[in-house]
Amino acid sequence: MSVHNPDIKRVTTHTIQELKNKGEKISALTAYDYSMARVVDAAGVELILVGDSASNVMAGHETTLPITLDQMIYHASSVVRGVKRALVVVDLPFGSYQGNSSEALRSAIRIMKESGAHAVKMEGGQEIRESIVRILSAGVPVMGHLGLTPQSIYKFGTYAVRAKEEAEAQKLIDDANMLQDIGCFGVVLEKIPAALTKTVSQNLTIPTIGIGAGPDADGQILVIHDMLGINNAFKPRFLRQYADLHTIMTEAIAHYVDDVKANDFPNEKEAY
Repeated sequence: MSVHNPDIKRVTTHTIQELKNKGEKISALTAYDYSMARVVDAAGVELILVGDSASNVMAGHETTLPITLDQMIYHASSVVRGVKRALVVVDLPFGSYQGNSSEALRSAIRIMKESGAHAVKMEGGQEIRESIVRILSAGVPVMGHLGLTPQSIYKFGTYAVRAKEEAEAQKLIDDANMLQDIGCFGVVLEKIPAALTKTVSQNLTIPTIGIGAGPDADGQILVIHDMLGINNAFKPRFLRQYADLHTIMTEAIAHYVDDVKANDFPNEKEAY
């Protein structure tokens, strides 16, 4: 059972900060549609990320790069309609913010106006500073994302752990401090050494949310399809699978097929 605080009627960026200040861990999951968002929200998760991972788990692409701004707005709108309590954060997709701060602002404003979401998330550090500052100046809350940044997968060439070497670790620390200094309300740390996560989380006053980054982040996030076992082909070391819905759903559907073939469904009670 969830132990979320029922007194929190609506989670905001201020709420997330207060949780860090109190030393209470922050729970986060992804969602991409109305029905799943309702379940995740009702279960007590504080932060729902409409991730560009929708490109993988919803559309079947190999990477997050193909998903468009219009598609992210569609997913975000669906999620927002299903959420009563959680903070909804939306990924700015690849190509919508990296090269031009004016385009970045337009992208963020479209997400906020057209979806009703509460914040955006952006991958990168110093190289996208101008775009983040421009978006923040318009009053749009921004969450950063450092470490393994999947939108840069072709630059990395691998999904291996990042920032194991001293120079990259120091850049991550510097970028995290920069994100805090310019006004980001939090930062995702993806697939970095646990010791580095602890260092960054202790040094920052804003919350860190980890994925594959050890236990010392201020919160944790997983992709909902992975943690529920819907996507049973993806089993990285950092993933704890809390259910095996792939098996449950496959068996249920197979049972339905059998009943239809045997003319057992619908029965007399299920007919009008």
